[in-house]
Amino acid sequence: MARDLTQLEILNELEPVAEQNLNRHLSIAKEWHPHDYVPWDAGRNFAAMGGFDWDPEQSRLGEVAKAAMITNLLTEDNLPSYHREIAENFSMDGAWGTWVGRWTAEENRHGIVIRDYLVVTRAVDPVALERDRMVHMTNGAQSPDDWGGFLQNVAYVTFQELATRVSHRNTGRACDEPIADRMLQRIATDENLHMIFYRNLCAAGLDLVPDQQIEAITRIVTNFVMPGYGMPNFRRNGVLMAKHGIYDLRQHLEEVVRPVLKIWNVFGRDDFGPRGERARDELAEFLEKLDRDATKFEEQRDRLLAREAARANREKAATA
Repeated sequence: MARDLTQLEILNELEPVAEQNLNRHLSIAKEWHPHDYVPWDAGRNFAAMGGFDWDPEQSRLGEVAKAAMITNLLTEDNLPSYHREIAENFSMDGAWGTWVGRWTAEENRHGIVIRDYLVVTRAVDPVALERDRMVHMTNGAQSPDDWGGFLQNVAYVTFQELATRVSHRNTGRACDEPIADRMLQRIATDENLHMIFYRNLCAAGLDLVPDQQIEAITRIVTNFVMPGYGMPNFRRNGVLMAKHGIYDLRQHLEEVVRPVLKIWNVFGRDDFGPRGERARDELAEFLEKLDRDATKFEEQRDRLLAREAARANREKAATA
């Protein structure tokens, strides 16, 4: 029976793949600048500079859009924690190090433009936002499961980047504001390119060490949480976002998990040993459970939204 490769051996074997995909990314990624996506003429001074501090009436975003924007921004804000986790599990030499630096710089750009937009347009309370940033960054990256080395790391960021792309894209639509939509579509494009890099590395991992990589994929999928886990109001905002279709279980299953597993041909491969087969069976069982859970959530959500709509209609009729 072949022995498992060490993390260092895997990194050395996959470095040519990393270099190839780094070069691909650099040839495709388009340069853009955060200041081009912010309506600066909508800005004005706050009280400390002789103006007026934030008031809820100043925001043009609805409750759902605000919750989603704050969640997305705090996720981007915690970039130093994610950089540290990735840097510890990748290598800082050669193509690996170049990618980690490039990825970090591109992700940081997302936080810059979202914060500038929110503060300039007075879309959210900047004091509450800053306090939440301090709490979230002080706590660092948190999840109910550890990252577990390179193979789990690269599997997690594959799903996470695609999930973030879906969340940004749907948040832009929920804002019902063309500038915010344009900004978040630009960010979503970046996230998709990041996902492709990691997805290709994970695919190479499956070819190199099939059993080790499918075990890592299964552990990540069955324990997955969004990277904002642990931020203030994470659960409340997550429920609100799911309720209104920004990111829910069905989207996670049908737009994130299943498409990636299909590209990897996880359920069509014939190169797994007994360990890999057990991991794949566990993964298949989990996907069936996730499908059932998604259906249950959709049914509950539909009933709740119907009740809320009926109540709103009654209140409207009573005041007519």
